[in-house]
Amino acid sequence: MAILFICYPNCSTCKKAQKWLDMKGVDYAYRDIKMDRPTEDELSRWLPLSKLPIRKFFNTSGQSYRSLSFKDHLDDLSTEQVIALLAADGMLVKRPLLIGDELVLVGFNENVWNASLEK
Repeated sequence: MAILFICYPNCSTCKKAQKWLDMKGVDYAYRDIKMDRPTEDELSRWLPLSKLPIRKFFNTSGQSYRSLSFKDHLDDLSTEQVIALLAADGMLVKRPLLIGDELVLVGFNENVWNASLEK
């Protein structure tokens, strides 16, 4: 399985996830979310594969999310509008992302990642 690891290099959770991938010997391609943010097409494909509500794709602790008061306005937007927002600013996207052929993991949870990669 080809794995894409999307992260922000300064994020401590991303560093922890990358260390975990390295310790597990997982072969992955690295992508800096700030330099090469997810596109609308990618997000549109990943959302249904993740089986998560679109809100889970937001980095709710980030400055962009808080300064723009998305918490109060997301429900007023269509899925297409939300995807466009996420694609416009990689720092709005929760990270790390682990993307495989039929796999989309958002955020780092060691138990979930273990279970998902064992399949």
